[in-house]
Amino acid sequence: MINAEAYDRGFAQLSSHTVGPLLERAHAARLLDVGCGTGVVTAAALALGAEVTAVDADPHMLELAARRHPYATIRQAALPELPFADGEFDAVAGNFIINHVPDTAEALKELHRVLRPGGRIALTWWKADEMTATNVFAEAIEAAGVSYEPPPRPFTANDTPDRFAALLTTAGFEEAAVETVRWRHQVDLGAWWTDIVEAGGPRFAVIAGQPPEVVSRIQAHYTRLAAPYARDGFPVCAYLAHARRSPG
Repeated sequence: MINAEAYDRGFAQLSSHTVGPLLERAHAARLLDVGCGTGVVTAAALALGAEVTAVDADPHMLELAARRHPYATIRQAALPELPFADGEFDAVAGNFIINHVPDTAEALKELHRVLRPGGRIALTWWKADEMTATNVFAEAIEAAGVSYEPPPRPFTANDTPDRFAALLTTAGFEEAAVETVRWRHQVDLGAWWTDIVEAGGPRFAVIAGQPPEVVSRIQAHYTRLAAPYARDGFPVCAYLAHARRSPG
């Protein structure tokens, strides 16, 4: 279970850096925000005048998103099965959701289905080896000697620009391209620790589940590992893929 409020303070702020570029590639009148989380893409799209439908699998995320964005249509759903008609949307935006789906190819086919002919899609995912902002937590767990088996990453087989662009083409999209987006995530290191640990989720719920003395040991390693980024922020890298459904 994810603590939506903590997620919103932490992960959502990290992921918000790509919202502008994402919507530049996939802004339209009828937008589907897939894997909406607490609604950072939804908020930006509403501000641009879009009619937004937002979906997520987590009911706590949806509750927070619905409370904050009453003018959006909020529904519980998860790829690769969406409760929408063929061609229902002018654009699809997915901010760091495609890296969580169990079957990338099937998810892209479903997103292709719900797009109208000529509609645009834009999706982001993390470049895992440059994800310093969260890698410091994994490194701290390891340094503390905690036995930890990270959840599998099925998306790893498709996470390079060439592979992902090829999957978009196979799913029926045209003009597939992948851009690299880099930034520094500037954040109070103490608040970042609190928000990530409290958010939980599949990767870092293991921290809060430890005895207090072990949590303190992990935190001490985190503080040491994160200290070099206190002034300039964590260097972070993501990929942004975009394409168009064929007009015909």
